[in-house]
Amino acid sequence: MEHVGLTVVDTEWGWVGLATSARGLLGVGFPQPTEEEAWRQLRERWPEGDLLPDDSLSSLKTKLQQYYAGQPVDFRAEVSTLAFPAGQPFYRQVWQAVGNIPYGETRTYGEIAAEVANPKASRAVGAAMATNQWPIIIPCHRVVGSGFRLTGFGGGLELKARLLDMEKKTVR
Repeated sequence: MEHVGLTVVDTEWGWVGLATSARGLLGVGFPQPTEEEAWRQLRERWPEGDLLPDDSLSSLKTKLQQYYAGQPVDFRAEVSTLAFPAGQPFYRQVWQAVGNIPYGETRTYGEIAAEVANPKASRAVGAAMATNQWPIIIPCHRVVGSGFRLTGFGGGLELKARLLDMEKKTVR
């Protein structure tokens, strides 16, 4: 069984849970109103996880704090640290393409499908986004429906709109 380490980081938007293993970063949570709620969500997913030392993942924690403070942050370097599941090459291509969407920009599901050389696979791109375990690192909130309408997001459309609005205001 894989050893999993867990930690949380306090951001201006709430507490964000992080899970890691020797393979890399396993998951990033959405901001929660309390530290206890962030820990609860981590424990639901990784009940055998151990508490990481406070200084673990310090660079990522700092970047997340900066991001949720409204600063433009580039997480592309962190994409190489993600523990992608085996056996999902299409999903991995999609996640990597989405990981390259610059701060403050959006792409449609169709644009991502074309980028991974499967222009008719916009629904499959949506399925990959629905299983994204690394929100913000893989910025699925930057993927929108045709006509640039807001569709599907694990954190809810209100959070998706709020994230996009924050990034848009910062870029201007």
